[in-house]
Parts: sequence; C-alpha cells; structure tokens
Amino acid sequence: MNPVGATPCELCAGDGGALVWRNAELRVIQAAEPEFPAFYRVVWNAHVAEMSDLDPGQQARLMAAVLAVEQVLREALAPTKINLASLGNMVPHLHWHVIARDRADSRWPAPVWASAERPVEPALAAVWAVRQPELARRIRERLDP
Repeated sequence: MNPVGATPCELCAGDGGALVWRNAELRVIQAAEPEFPAFYRVVWNAHVAEMSDLDPGQQARLMAAVLAVEQVLREALAPTKINLASLGNMVPHLHWHVIARDRADSRWPAPVWASAERPVEPALAAVWAVRQPELARRIRERLDP
C-alpha cells in the first residue's frame, strides 16, 4: 500500500482495468483504451516502484507474465509490433504495458500516448475488440497451464 500521507495509488485502490487474471503476486488487466483494444497491463500487486525492488525470482515471474501476454497477442492477432513499456511516471506502482500495434492505428509509428496522426481505423479496433474474450481466455490458459 502507499506510504502514509502519499497520494492514493490507483493501482493499489483497484485493479486498474478489466481483470483478466490474478495470483498472489501480480495481475493482468485489459486497459480501458477504446482506440487500443489490445492494450494490457501486467501489474505487480504490492506497491513497489521499480523492478530492482523485487528479488530475482519475483522479477523472473513478472517478466514471464509479460512475455506470456505478448505471446498470446502475437499468436492471436498477428500485430505489426508489440510495444512493451514500464514507465511509472504517472503511477509509480510497478506495471508493464503490453500493447499490440498495427500500422493502421491512429498513432503509428509513434507511441500510443502521442497525438493521433490520423483518424482511428474503426475496422481494426472493432476486429481486435471482439476478440477480447478469446484473448483473456488464452492469457489465463498461458498463465495457469
């Protein structure tokens, strides 16, 4: 949990998105990003800010979950690229962004946080959005074999 007197942490207060999978150490959520329906986060449950706050075994388990989400997105969607990021500038609670990208998305080739280069391609977002239940199932299967 956050230190006493600190600004409340949104990732301590709630899941941070649509919960896909959770264990005692971490969780996978689908972010509420309508333009990017294949935008996931792997969140460490305890309030720590950096990867080096974890011991080597915890680091390995966290990265295994990040890679599992990446593999599911690659296999299911065949995106142009997967973006991985662990920033924590806005929310200093350890989490990794795993984002399937396509050349047709509104911000390609810039990061998803950049200004849009063109209008959203509704067909791409719709096709990926309709696959969310399947993606969630495949992520759970990958993390709980």
